[in-house]
Amino acid sequence: MSDYKNIDPNDSDPFSMAKVGMNSSFTKTVTESDVYLYAGITGDFSPNHVDAEFMAKGAYGERVAHGTLMLGFMSAASARMYLGRTVSQGYDRVRFLKPVRFGDTITTLYTVSSIDAAKKKIISDVTCTNQHGELVAVAKNIRVHIG
Repeated sequence: MSDYKNIDPNDSDPFSMAKVGMNSSFTKTVTESDVYLYAGITGDFSPNHVDAEFMAKGAYGERVAHGTLMLGFMSAASARMYLGRTVSQGYDRVRFLKPVRFGDTITTLYTVSSIDAAKKKIISDVTCTNQHGELVAVAKNIRVHIG
């Protein structure tokens, strides 16, 4: 799905090779096990995620994955794009647009949208889309070169 190949980690200055439009992707089908493991790691045992009977009576009709699990998918897509020694400074404008249901296949696309060479920062647009082509989450990621 990427239009560009990842930058060679042996390049002497991979950050300088970054280009607007470069992208990487990550695809995963969300399982019940994923949701329960995530709940255990984070301590978020909200009935929205782990109580089928509770959720059957609500608007969604079933349990849904944690929205923040999509941030993990965003991080995975980011990690597939080597930009030298960079770290994430966080995600801005995070929105969870639709519920992610058990069994949904989520494709996360990470696309460089701007580069500030003076500040050594890369801003990327990140989208999570389900198997029906519906956007379920969006964000902007900021990565900074640390040398």
